[in-house]
Amino acid sequence: MTNEIFICVDVETAGPYPARYAMLSIGACLVTDIGNTFYVELKPDRDDAQTEALAISGLNLEHLRETGQEPAAAMASFADWIHSVAPGDTRPVFVAFNAPFDWMFVNDYFLRYLGENPFGHSALDIKAYFMGQQGVDWSETSMPHISRHFLEEVRLTHNALRDAQDQAEIFRKILKLNPRFNLSE
Repeated sequence: MTNEIFICVDVETAGPYPARYAMLSIGACLVTDIGNTFYVELKPDRDDAQTEALAISGLNLEHLRETGQEPAAAMASFADWIHSVAPGDTRPVFVAFNAPFDWMFVNDYFLRYLGENPFGHSALDIKAYFMGQQGVDWSETSMPHISRHFLEEVRLTHNALRDAQDQAEIFRKILKLNPRFNLSE
């Protein structure tokens, strides 16, 4: 386990899947050090957007076309940060709350723009981990349910970095319930 570096990742997007909708921002942090972060806003590489998705994130496609990083540069910066926090023989582990959603965008962008994904081909889902560890039903793995146990309040801001940090805090507290993990404060 000492060779694994848990990195919590959250994304904001223009819609529900990467073949049609752009990834607009990426936030990431170390689970063991939520102050060690990465954040980037991307230029949209597609024009389609769902009004609801943009309303949730508060991001604006026109603004991002002017201020966002080109996707290839953004993904290269993200890969560089991942390699800096998981150097040498360590393995970065992608961790997310509802990992299938975040993973599909990050994996797609890494493969399309860089040809490889520094996380490999796997992701750890906080909801599934909690379900297995605590023996609860899937319906008890929603953010409102889990955050009642591990955060003072539901804090989802839909800012990718802030959400990654909140999710890392939750995952850290879930890991502390397992005596095999010795996470330093």
